[in-house]
Amino acid sequence: MRAWVAPAARPGTVECAELPVPAPAPGELLVRVHACGVCRTDLHVRDGDLPPHRDRVVPGHEAVGEVVATGSGVTGPQLGTRVGIPWLRSTCGACRFCTRGRENLCPASRYTGWDAHGGYAEYATVPARYAYELPAGYRAEELAPLLCAGIIGYRALRLADLPERGRLGIYGFGASAHLTAQLAVAQGAVVHVLTRSPVAQALARELGAASAGDAGTGPPEPLDAAILFAPDGALVPVALEALDSGGTLSIAGIHLSDIPPLDYQRHLFRERTVRSVTANTREDGRAFLVAAAEHRLGATVTAYDFAQADTALDDLAAGRVRGAAVLRMPVGT
Repeated sequence: MRAWVAPAARPGTVECAELPVPAPAPGELLVRVHACGVCRTDLHVRDGDLPPHRDRVVPGHEAVGEVVATGSGVTGPQLGTRVGIPWLRSTCGACRFCTRGRENLCPASRYTGWDAHGGYAEYATVPARYAYELPAGYRAEELAPLLCAGIIGYRALRLADLPERGRLGIYGFGASAHLTAQLAVAQGAVVHVLTRSPVAQALARELGAASAGDAGTGPPEPLDAAILFAPDGALVPVALEALDSGGTLSIAGIHLSDIPPLDYQRHLFRERTVRSVTANTREDGRAFLVAAAEHRLGATVTAYDFAQADTALDDLAAGRVRGAAVLRMPVGT
């Protein structure tokens, strides 16, 4: 099969290669990939921002495809079922975090496209217990961004403790943010988007944001909660200062540049809170996909042919992607 790999010895590059079609291990599904999202985490794997866990790993953890084979012991999903392959690939199930419903913090957790080969390939495997059933009414290209961008945005929104009909600030407006904004608007929030891109600002307004402007200017009113999607630590004090008393800042990235010093009175006093978001649980994923079925989120997709994975990553790094970048497999793959 054709696949894209990230050589650890050459950070910043991916290359197309031929690999054997993987055989599903016990408990695993073999999936023929129809589409795979291009996530900022893939950039961090490619560029070495995340330490390599496997040389020449196949990136991609937002894969949508059809089950074509199963390993021993699998009772579902059945052959021909459309499933999603997410970032979280496995956990131990026995540690203090797993038993408390916080499996995203499991020290033995493993991840698709980092520890194991992912969806920048014609075929990929996934443990059946970690694959997602997908809502009807979406094309594969629309579903792919939901599997990480959507799920992690959902968790970030939940951890932001936004009150009912509250005022939410969203800093950065890429794949995850544009889905989270729609969900927040559907739930009755007033959403203010802070991004320097005029194209992203226009998209935010199209999707129901009450305002869209530059982070340096700030939102038009104090915020009850904020989510930082941009991997820019310099925005942390900016977002904290925009919070009203008792507000929470949720940081949704797996990688963040250094945060400047904080001033206690300006940024944290009056019970402001800052929280990081670490991966997600399967329950997050299931709950978000139920919400996606209910609200029919509009995934704005910039599609790339499979052969353009390197271009898609470069465009994402340069901020040239509108909404979410998605690789599509050739018809008949």
